[in-house]
Amino acid sequence: MSSHVIAICVLALMFIVATAMPINMGVIAFVGAFLVGTIVFSMETKAIMSGYPAELFLTLVGITFLFAQAQNNGTIDWLVRQAVRAVGGRIAAIPWVMFFVTALLTSVGAVSPAAVAIIAPIALSFAAKYKINPLMMGLLVIHGAQGGGFSPISIYGGITNKVVMEAGLPISPLTTAFTSLGVNLAVSVILFFVFGGAKLMRQEMPKSSGKGMPMTPFTPPVAVAAQGPQIYGDAENETGTEERLTAQRSTAAVGAVGVGGPGSGLGAGEVALDAGPTFHQLVTVFGLAALAVLVLFFKLDIGFVALSIGLVISILSPQVQKRAIGQVSWPEIMLIVGVSTYVGVMQKMGTITWVGESVASLTSPLTVALLLLFVGAIVSAFASSTAVLGSLIPLAVPFLASGTGVDAIGFIAAMAVASTIVDVSPFSTNGALVLASAQGIDRDVFLRQLMIYGGIITLVAPVVVWLLFVVL
Repeated sequence: MSSHVIAICVLALMFIVATAMPINMGVIAFVGAFLVGTIVFSMETKAIMSGYPAELFLTLVGITFLFAQAQNNGTIDWLVRQAVRAVGGRIAAIPWVMFFVTALLTSVGAVSPAAVAIIAPIALSFAAKYKINPLMMGLLVIHGAQGGGFSPISIYGGITNKVVMEAGLPISPLTTAFTSLGVNLAVSVILFFVFGGAKLMRQEMPKSSGKGMPMTPFTPPVAVAAQGPQIYGDAENETGTEERLTAQRSTAAVGAVGVGGPGSGLGAGEVALDAGPTFHQLVTVFGLAALAVLVLFFKLDIGFVALSIGLVISILSPQVQKRAIGQVSWPEIMLIVGVSTYVGVMQKMGTITWVGESVASLTSPLTVALLLLFVGAIVSAFASSTAVLGSLIPLAVPFLASGTGVDAIGFIAAMAVASTIVDVSPFSTNGALVLASAQGIDRDVFLRQLMIYGGIITLVAPVVVWLLFVVL
């Protein structure tokens, strides 16, 4: 048995063990990377650790830390109320606002994980507050990012067009862009109705109380209980104390603005959407805006920027910071970086290239095209979509250029979709960010849902785009 086959079998065994037993797959993956790397491929520890995704780790920690603070000081709750007012109280419009905002960000040049990291925590806060299916909300954010990801001025679009031009193949940037947007939009429409969109369309905001403003049940801006992350040291005791103090301060603030008081026109437990933000919330909103500007326009690392903004907020409110550290999604981060490290070992061993070359050596052009789409989808579900596009398109050049009848423009569009639509997988950066942003739900269940949907889309998407853009 070759070393490549062994590496693939070990990866499959990881899924079986993690599914059958309540063990964090990240731990299994780190051990697998060590054993396969040292025993099978004689790699040194430094070479094994070179596959550790330090940038992804920092992104996940920075984003979850920053948004935990925003959740704890009530900023997310305030933003949710303002956004609902902006869409006229139409709850069903919220998922589509998130889809198109994320698509717009990636279409004008934002890196897909950066756009998802900024939008996903806010989108899932909407889902938690207005009982929107969190899986549907998270998936629409990711599909929005991928839908806009192949515009001619986007990161994915630029890389793909460059690789195709260097290979001397015919190219149509707009075909690739609109194919990606169309497929992701069509999938999102299906997801919207499958996960309760029709019910949301019939759902109305509570009526206003005579002041022309819709009302929403008041929830004190306290921390959402950590659903998976462990709380270290005395953070757990601090959390309980701080939540009580925060709730007391919030109640006092509500009374100060006349919410629920005599003559206010509001019922008990209601708060007007135009209630003004506190100083800490204003600072946090400014920080979130700064995060978007610095990452999207100045191309700074989102992990470092998020931690820096989080530090500023922490200085203003140290006790909230203690609670936020405990709410960083440590188990999910362990899972993602462990699997990514193992995939890095497979790349070092040349297993990914071996699989691609084995597929490309087949004689039937249509079969080669389909199998390459499957390779792109499966590998991209665990590794970088950009790397997949840059490596698999050149492998397809010989049979695309040999007059076999396979349309190069259609195949490139199909490869673009198949290699990016699978980023809903919890083992990819975008899926990991959505998983880490989930709140108020069982994250183990959410992880399984993402894995099931990711598996389905990985198996179905290559076949669909192959039929639509290569065969027909």
